[in-house]
Amino acid sequence: MRTLLSLLLMSLLCTCDPAPKTVDTATDDTGMMESPAFSSTWEVLFDGSSTDKWRSYNKATFPTRGWRIENDELMVEHSGTEEDGFGGDIITKDKFTDFELEVEFALTDTSNSGIFYLVQEIESTPIWHSAPEYQLLDDETYKATYEGLTLAQCTGANYDMHPQKINHSNPIGEWNKARITKKGNHVEHWLNGNLVIEYDLYSDDWKARYAKSKFADYPTYAQDKPGHLGLQDHGHLCRFRNIRVRRE
Repeated sequence: MRTLLSLLLMSLLCTCDPAPKTVDTATDDTGMMESPAFSSTWEVLFDGSSTDKWRSYNKATFPTRGWRIENDELMVEHSGTEEDGFGGDIITKDKFTDFELEVEFALTDTSNSGIFYLVQEIESTPIWHSAPEYQLLDDETYKATYEGLTLAQCTGANYDMHPQKINHSNPIGEWNKARITKKGNHVEHWLNGNLVIEYDLYSDDWKARYAKSKFADYPTYAQDKPGHLGLQDHGHLCRFRNIRVRRE
C-alpha cells in the first residue's frame, strides 16, 4: 500500500503544471538585459591621445588648464575650490539627436562630475540650464556627509529629475561604464550593464518632475533639438577613457 501511495503521489506531481514565473514590471534595473540601441559604426570621441573632438562650452578651443591627458585617460583636475573647476565644462564639437553613448569613468574620494547631453550653447548661461545630466558621484561619501543628498543626485540618476534606485557603482578608484541611449523621446541611463533609470521626454510624468525640479525656471532645459554631449568640471578629480558614440 505504501508503494502504491508513493507511485500515485509521484504521478500527481509529474502531471501538475509548474508554478508560473513572476515578472517584475517595475521601471528599475532588476533583470534587465543590456542590448545595443543602434547598429551603426561607433565613432571614437576620445582615443587616449587626442581631444580634437572636444572644446570648451561656449568657447572655440579646448581648455588650456583643468583638463589633461595622462596614461591614456582624460582627467578633470581637482581644483580645491569646491564646485568651481579650473577648466570648465567641455562639449563635443558635433551635435547629436538620437544616439548611444558609452563612457568609462573612475571616481576618486568625494568625486562629483557628470555627463551632459542635449547641450545647447547659450551665452552667459551655465550648461545645466539646457542639458540633462547623467550624475557621477562618490555616493557613499556624500550620503555620510551631506544630509540633503537625494537619490536624484546619485550616480546614474537624471540629475534632480529621475532618481537612482540601486547603486551599481564599482568601488572608488575602479572603472565603471556609463551608457546613455536616446531614441526619439525615450532615454535610458545604464551603469555597468544595469538599467538605472529610463524616461520619456515631455511625457506627463516628465512634465510633473520638471515642474518640481531646479530646472523649472529654465525653458531651455532638454529642448527638442540636436545637442552636444558634455563632461562636467565640478572641481573634483575624475578620470575618463574609451568614450565612443553611435547614431541611428
